Amino acid sequence: MKLNLEKPIVFFDLETTGINIGTDKIVEIAILKVFPNGNKESKTWLVNPEIEIPKEASDIHGITNEQVVTEPTFKELASQVSELIAGCDLAGFNSNRFDIPLLAEELMRAGIDFDMNNRKAIDVQVIFHKKEQRTLSAGYQFYCGKELEGAHGAEADTNATYEILLAQLEKYEDIGTSVDELSEFSTHGKRADFAGFILMNDEDQEIFSFGKYKGRTVEEVFKENPGYNAWMQNADFPLFTKKVLREIKERMSAPKKTMTDEEKLNALQQKFNLR
Repeated sequence: MKLNLEKPIVFFDLETTGINIGTDKIVEIAILKVFPNGNKESKTWLVNPEIEIPKEASDIHGITNEQVVTEPTFKELASQVSELIAGCDLAGFNSNRFDIPLLAEELMRAGIDFDMNNRKAIDVQVIFHKKEQRTLSAGYQFYCGKELEGAHGAEADTNATYEILLAQLEKYEDIGTSVDELSEFSTHGKRADFAGFILMNDEDQEIFSFGKYKGRTVEEVFKENPGYNAWMQNADFPLFTKKVLREIKERMSAPKKTMTDEEKLNALQQKFNLR
């Protein structure tokens, strides 16, 4: 089966200084943009993170401080990255939990707003884990019958992720072929933010997933403890999480819409089944 696209989708992979979404930085980013007509566009950058790359991270991806010292910072690349992914759905391997949240943080640090409105996300790792329980290298061998050369290099990982998804479409008829179907299948629960601090309950209300207010709605907590939002805004939470909380607070503060006489009449008629 073919990947059914209605608009371009960007497969991407990040190599970073670590795994803390709030504080770690990108050292390499690879993008593979696939268009509905099958055309592809790719770009890979080494990035100066402006902080030390720990040896533990260099041991995994092979990128050292000496390699990136003369490379552009992400702030210098941010507008190019933002333009390349504009209007596109996103896909990656473990991207819902790591790559997308960290990319959002880096863009917002550079002063470029980012959200997932009108975008879908496909996490190829989730499809893989739901179906086979493997790693990226094992998945590449399993689905594509190939050894993954250059594993933990952003470009190699990005291209492997795209190839794995195409192979998954051939293997599993029940996961769908459209971005909507694949996005739904590759999502673990519904989140309001990327990092998973704020989830959505069955009534589509934002709820906290941690701490003393775990399971309670954000609006309920903000009404009970007005200072909680200020505490989170000043604490070490991801920028996107803070943005979501600000939007909820603004929504709560917005004046309630006054119903017109016609709307009141319609509501009464519906309530008492007068139509």
